[in-house]
Amino acid sequence: MRASYLKLCQWLDRVTALICGLACGVLTLSVLTIVVARFGFNAGRIEVQNLAGYAFAVMLVMTIPYTLARDGHVRVEVLSERLSDAYLRRADVVGLLLFLIPVFGLMGWAFLPDLAYSWSIREGSVETGGLAGVYLVKTMLPVAALLTVLQGIAAVLRPSRVAQ
Repeated sequence: MRASYLKLCQWLDRVTALICGLACGVLTLSVLTIVVARFGFNAGRIEVQNLAGYAFAVMLVMTIPYTLARDGHVRVEVLSERLSDAYLRRADVVGLLLFLIPVFGLMGWAFLPDLAYSWSIREGSVETGGLAGVYLVKTMLPVAALLTVLQGIAAVLRPSRVAQ
């Protein structure tokens, strides 16, 4: 069961990495288009600006579970360099169970009513002539929260690299 869960989280991490990569590519191309159009041709399109903002938002929230899956989070402990690996592992597990999982679980759950409303009105851009689909971008927040919780549980279940 544990191995199956970790394999599922590994697959979800690959999907998350793909989404982050696609969002980064779209962001890069849309910003390049904005710059060339504005400074090269003195023109611009609000849709391309919205696309850049949407891509940035998706990339930003999806990098949270992506980073967690790679143990890339920042340690705030000043003394961590001097502490044993076993202590750091226990501190990570406590932090994941007491803080990360409840906070991201609550964040995803608390956002659902706003997301339901956004979907019900098919929320679009606030700018006239902007892109529709803000509700799709907003969907990524609870998805990222769920993925973060799943990756947090996987981090707790992963075998330790050090003997405890």
